[in-house]
Order: sequence, then C-alpha cells, then structure tokens
Amino acid sequence: MEFNGTLLIARADEMCAEDGHTQRMTLHCLQCSTVLGDSFSACGECVDSIVCLSVTDDVVVSDAMKSGHKGEMARCISSSLKCRGCGSAVGSVIHSAPAPLAAVRSMFLLQKKNISCYILNRRSMVKASTLTFDMKPVRESMNETQQHFEAQLDRISHIKSRLADRIASVS
Repeated sequence: MEFNGTLLIARADEMCAEDGHTQRMTLHCLQCSTVLGDSFSACGECVDSIVCLSVTDDVVVSDAMKSGHKGEMARCISSSLKCRGCGSAVGSVIHSAPAPLAAVRSMFLLQKKNISCYILNRRSMVKASTLTFDMKPVRESMNETQQHFEAQLDRISHIKSRLADRIASVS
C-alpha cells in the first residue's frame, strides 16, 4: 500500500477480497466527503467514470442539458451531476448517445477524478482513480439470478408437494 498525502492509494488488484468478491465501499465527493453512492449500485466503469444504477439524494442532477463536442462524450447529450454538500461537479447522466455509449444512458456516471472511496473492511479512504470497477457482464449476472430463482422455485414446488401429501394423508 502507498500513501499520497492523507489518502491511501490502493492497487487495482486489491479491489477483490480474498473470497473473490468486490470490496464493499461507499463513494464520496472528493471535496467534502459527502456520501454519493456505494458499491452495491456500481455496475462498471466507462469514460473514466464509475457507472452507478442509483446515487444518494446528495447528488443533484442539473436541469440544463449540454451537448458533447469532443472526446468520448462527442455527440452525447447529458446533464451534469453536482454534490449537494459543496456544489462540486461530480459527474454526468447521458440522455442521448451514439451506439458505443448507449448502454450507459440514464445511468449515473461519477467521474473517478472527483470521487473518493471508503473501503469498509479496511477502514480506509482511497482515490477512485486508483481503483478499477470492472464488473461481470450483465448477461452473466442475469444467468446467475435466473439459476437462483429456478432453484428457489424448485424448493417451493417441493414444499408445496409435501404439504399436499400431508393434507391428503390427514383427510
């Protein structure tokens, strides 16, 4: 581990815990440390930002929309995200985008350069720019969820069958 000023800088390979699962963390405004989200809502990384499905009420979405003219945000229409605590810009929400960014439309993009992360089991604050937020592909997560629901359905069907047998034997 390395220290830079008062922040601990973690290597990207330290993001996974010993059991292979992503570390649990909260996402904070780099300027004032207001909590903006957590690792449960993070679903990946795109355009130097953490892609989140949801954020806290301390993230304010601007009503004004802007059009990107250069870089990865070219031809995108987006709204900026600001920290309610200090007013700092913390990211954006893309409303309209060309095909390469279509998957992140309407999601919250928290710019890594403006975010710090508190890693819960380490009790340490790190700069988001030092971490990677690679997540499993959505298809893989959906398949796992489907298998889980099918297993639950099998258990429920088995219990229902046992209850029907008991009712029949009592009658």
